[in-house]
Parts: sequence; C-alpha cells; structure tokens
Amino acid sequence: MPITHHPFVINIGPLELTGFGLAVLMAFVVAQIISQHELLRQGHQKEADAIPDLILASVIGTLIGGKLYYSALVVHDWSALFSRAGFVFWGGFIGAVTAVWLMIRKKGLSFWRFADIGGISIAAGYSVGRTGCWAVGDDYGRPWDGPLAVMFPEGQPPSTAGWMFQDFGIPIPEGATANTVLAVHPTQLYETALGFLMFLLLWRFRNHRRAPGWLFGMYLVLAGAERFLIEFFRAKDDRGFMGFTLAQGIAVALAIAGIVVMQMRRTGSATPVSPRAA
Repeated sequence: MPITHHPFVINIGPLELTGFGLAVLMAFVVAQIISQHELLRQGHQKEADAIPDLILASVIGTLIGGKLYYSALVVHDWSALFSRAGFVFWGGFIGAVTAVWLMIRKKGLSFWRFADIGGISIAAGYSVGRTGCWAVGDDYGRPWDGPLAVMFPEGQPPSTAGWMFQDFGIPIPEGATANTVLAVHPTQLYETALGFLMFLLLWRFRNHRRAPGWLFGMYLVLAGAERFLIEFFRAKDDRGFMGFTLAQGIAVALAIAGIVVMQMRRTGSATPVSPRAA
C-alpha cells in the first residue's frame, strides 16, 4: 500500500513556515558548523573566522543561481525570477561557488583550503536540504508501485496522472483519469540518503595528505555520480539526447572536472592538523 504524503507547514499567526524553508535554513547552519569545526581542528583560526561571511555569500549565490537556472533553463520564463517556486540545486551550487570564490579573493585567502572543507559541508547540507523537498512534496520521481512508493496528492505539483502528463510528459496509465493520484519514487529521500553517504565518505578522507583541493575534486565526482543516477528515477520533462536530462549533462561535466581537480591536486600535502585539535 503506497504511503500518502502531506506537506509539512507550521503556521504562527500570519507567518507560514514551510518544511522546505526550515530545511534550507538548517542546511546552511549545518554547513557553517562543520566548516568552522574542521578549520579550527586544523588550526586555521583566520579562515574559521571568515566562515560567517562565506556562508552569507553562499546563501546569496544559491538564491541567485538557483533562480536564474530555473527561469532560464527550466521554465524559460524570466518572470519566474519573482515567484516563490523554482530553486534548482545545480544553479544554486554554481552560484554559491562563484559567490564564495569572489569573497575568498576579496579576503586574500586560499580558495583550495576552503574548497576541501566546502565539499564536506555541501554534502552534509545537501542531505539536510533535500528533506525540505520531501516536506513540501517537490522533486519526486516517476510512477512506481514498489514497497516505498509514495503518493503526493498535495505535492508541488500533485502526483496526479493529469499533472504527470502535463508537466513531465508521462503517459496516463490505462484505467486512470487525470485526477488519479499516482504512487511514485520518493527521490527526495533517495537523495537525502545518498547525500549523507557522500558526507560520510568525504569525512573519512578529511585528513588526506594531498594538496588542498583534492577532496573537493572527490566531492565533485561523488555529487556528479549521485545526480546522474538519481535522474533516472526523477519525473522530468527535459530529457534529450539518448533520454538524458540537462542535469545529467551538468553532472557528467562536474564529475569530469572533479577527476581533473583530483589529478591536479594529487601531489603536495595538506596542512598538518594541530596537535591540540587532533
């Protein structure tokens, strides 16, 4: 029997707090805690002190990048810049990295040192942030009748046969009507779990002795592989060459970039962890 999902919303007087907003907030909080903890553990007080400014830059970059990607490449409508919907991860990721890079340059600090810490933090934040997509019923998967299948009657959009056909080009199953709520893959939960696994793996290698930046390359490879895989289960309408989506194309490009970074940064050594923090 499929699980029936209902959105998570908290109303405090006129204020409405959605599960998505709370999850995104917690994602940045988790990223800041991990970043500062690791930099202090490694004895980089100056870099740790810069984290609040970098987190603010990443928030702004995420919002701008995510909205630009959604407006330009998903709905092809610039008026979507002013709507509440449409924050795409890849756009947010590119925007955040760009904004953080500019802030690091302004402060005269090492980008690669922050990148290594950033890979770990982004993976943890991604895992937390994806719970927000689950909370509001967004970014679910294709129709499925497996043991973990979920119906989203109040999703964004609802997982009805009509919406699935209109938004994602998925044919209406035989015997169903446009208003039939279909059970689908809960891809939000898949990504939450895979994001946490990425975090654990990157955490395991945080004391690597290669040049700073090598671990960020590993993050790019893992993130690219994760997104490439999950797109096969997502309900999407932008499948093109050989059935691949735009997100899969970006995932492949970033994974290749990650391999290049790992090769470039494979020699050298990371700054040793200070004795008091080891």
